[in-house]
Amino acid sequence: MTIRNLRYLFKPSSIAVIGASQAYEAMMIRNLVNAGFDGPVMPVHPVRQAVEGILAYPDIASLPRTPDMAIIMTPLKQTPELIGQLGQLGTRASVILSEVNSVSQAEREVLHQAILNAAKPFLMRVLGPDCLGLSVPAAGLNAILSPYRPPNSGHVAFVTHAGAVARAALDWGTHLGVGFSHLIGLGEAIDVDFADVLDYLAEDASSRAILLYLEHIRDPRKFMSAARRAGRVKPLIALKPRRYTADGADDAVYEAAFRRAGILRVSDRHELFNLVETLLATQFVRNDRLAIITNSYSLSLLAIDTLYHHGGRPAEFSENTWKALASLVKKEGKVGNPVDLGDHADAELYGKAMDVLLSDADVDGILVINAPSITGDPVQVADEIVKRQARSRICLLSSFVGPVAGQAARRRMMDHQIPAYETSDEAVRAFMRLVQHKRNQELLMETPHSVPEAFTPDIEAARRSLADALEHGREELYEMETMRLLAAYGIPVVDFYWAANPGEAAEVAERLGRSVALKIMSPKLANNPKMDAVMRYLESPPVVREAAEAMLGRLRKLDPEADFKGFLIQPIEYRSGASNITVGVRPGGPFGPVIYFGRGGGEAKIINDIAYGLPPLNMNLAREMMTQTRIYSVLRDHPKRAVDLDALALTLIKISQMVIDLGEIVELEINPLRASENGAVALNARVRVAPYSGLPSSRLAIRPYPKQLEQHITLPDRRQFLLRPILPEDEPALQSLVKRMPPEDLRMRFFQPIRELPHPMAARLTQIDYDREMALVISELATPGRAEVYGVVRAHTDPDNDKAEYAILVDRHMAGLGLGPMLMRRIINYCRSRGTRQLVGDVLRENEPMLRICEALGFSIEIKMDDPELRYVVLPLQN
Repeated sequence: MTIRNLRYLFKPSSIAVIGASQAYEAMMIRNLVNAGFDGPVMPVHPVRQAVEGILAYPDIASLPRTPDMAIIMTPLKQTPELIGQLGQLGTRASVILSEVNSVSQAEREVLHQAILNAAKPFLMRVLGPDCLGLSVPAAGLNAILSPYRPPNSGHVAFVTHAGAVARAALDWGTHLGVGFSHLIGLGEAIDVDFADVLDYLAEDASSRAILLYLEHIRDPRKFMSAARRAGRVKPLIALKPRRYTADGADDAVYEAAFRRAGILRVSDRHELFNLVETLLATQFVRNDRLAIITNSYSLSLLAIDTLYHHGGRPAEFSENTWKALASLVKKEGKVGNPVDLGDHADAELYGKAMDVLLSDADVDGILVINAPSITGDPVQVADEIVKRQARSRICLLSSFVGPVAGQAARRRMMDHQIPAYETSDEAVRAFMRLVQHKRNQELLMETPHSVPEAFTPDIEAARRSLADALEHGREELYEMETMRLLAAYGIPVVDFYWAANPGEAAEVAERLGRSVALKIMSPKLANNPKMDAVMRYLESPPVVREAAEAMLGRLRKLDPEADFKGFLIQPIEYRSGASNITVGVRPGGPFGPVIYFGRGGGEAKIINDIAYGLPPLNMNLAREMMTQTRIYSVLRDHPKRAVDLDALALTLIKISQMVIDLGEIVELEINPLRASENGAVALNARVRVAPYSGLPSSRLAIRPYPKQLEQHITLPDRRQFLLRPILPEDEPALQSLVKRMPPEDLRMRFFQPIRELPHPMAARLTQIDYDREMALVISELATPGRAEVYGVVRAHTDPDNDKAEYAILVDRHMAGLGLGPMLMRRIINYCRSRGTRQLVGDVLRENEPMLRICEALGFSIEIKMDDPELRYVVLPLQN
């Protein structure tokens, strides 16, 4: 998670090219010179005196100046020594194009570590090895080993670890007229990886969209942290093979990770570039209501099918729009959506229809379909779209049908950077990707609802449920242990009773006096289909005894040595209209444990209606995960099967917390979870465990809420509060705090007059990545989302963990109680514990109370040279 010295990689002022192959070194020199790089390019070659007419140097020591960046094309075995020599010279970035196929896997790993060891003392960044290189057209940098023409300059960054894909991207971009801000081949990515590049590009103004081609992610937490940050400020679009599972994470897990990070996923290269064109060229999409104008009713019906398939809606026009369209459409056309102008529609009629729809507030996008006809000129129709694009408040898309008939019109659109498609299917899919992007952004910024009930898990009781299995090497909990584990986390379970033998099972059934389910407890054979280990709807004690004796007989016949731990008896739960759901946890490869939700029952695996989510979860994330399944619409809309959806979401949150707390849990399956309007209850569950010695939350791809930082405090006036990390649910309380503050206090904090905190800003301040920043609040002792906040201090750390910038706001009504100094000491201690080198801040000259606090805490204070009204305060944190 560092961008240190990446500027030398992407904006070098001088370059050394160290090569062994005469042809490759010459190609690289030509590419650098022809791209217009205006700094020194210094070839290094032990034999040749010049490369492409440029003076060459026999070794690194002979270079006349220190290169910012070195491009290395020698055999991989020579690379560690070269890196060391360059580092001693002062070089801060290297691009290693050396191929790795010439060495074995074991040798490769040794050489990779040797390269990192050689670079580390000098803080040198390494791109590669076995990479294609990089290109930054606006900087005149084309350090790509390719004979093709350099990429055009533009606003799209393309990042991949696959060299062939990068070369193909060059060709696609040239063909489609897409320009690049950066084209980066990561190769083996032993140092500079996807996350580092995302951190850099998130702050790069020239990159308006970022495209990724990836096959696997080596460090999911680092990647998710960088992607969530970049995804808030610009579109991220990813292309990933769906069947590639070499890292142990199947495609459903990647799909969940991309959703959580706000990444748009596409299916192929055509959609990748079509989508980025659309994102860069179109206006903001408010919603999914699409209007279609066409001269072919048949083609427009296919577009409507595609729209419905991807979850969109045909726009419903206002009465004024209907009347205006009726006056335009001739007898051969149809007024409706789609708007059929008829086979003889000309460009002028298309333009008038667009004007009508552009004035309708219930239309979020317009798709213009033009099919070949005997009268209309597609290019003239394209010109009508071009005229309206600049002043359009909504998204305008077009489909000029036919590889030949529509080619000239599509070219006209591309000349004006307006997306045009050959088929209406492509256009509709692009529109819905825009809608998805908007929804992703909203999800990233959405204020979570407060949980419907406060729950505090009994972690000690949960650990006792795991203890016997872990002590005796069992991989699976007995059902009694499983039910106790769920109960410890407040997940409702059906009542359960234990019996040591068939006679005791009959006695339990007699006491219950109702229909029961009987389960034999023998982990080795419980899931054996020949065992028939569960029997339901047993109506009387004799029937229960008979069933238990039969089960025990089958167990002894199948395996006389099998472990037998008694019977579990549960009263049958009759819930009219209830739905069977399955929820649980399973391994997600490098992403750690993942949560799932879907349709339950005996055929759950066959139906396969399952959605996944990464922990930690809140109410919004849990509900969003549920919406990914087909069963969700049934649960939400069924007239006779009302379900408490909040209870289901809360169950997912409780499971998420279980995963955060208990690293020993490998897998959890609740099936069925019986859901109704009265809540949800677990009828059957199983848990698989394994010893785990690390911090449980370290398994997760997203750092969870750091509960260990919570602290109860008592103020001098004896009021009690909770000092804790901020949560997304605190947004309303933070906005309320700002509204209570005097204008002068707000000016001291925000350096500008504000009266309230708008949602986008409040969301950014409350929905933080605990891996990168921290905000501590003083709140009431109540559930977040319902508790008032009286003070907040935050520290935002740069990606190198070198410097953290603080900010603080304390309720004026709490003045004189020492909250300010206390919050400052807490954030100082936190940053120091994280290894941050220094804490800094900007303070207005007239903010004397803050300056006094800083002075008392040991900050140095100096006047900012670029703004004399500000004081720059610095506190060293590490000795």
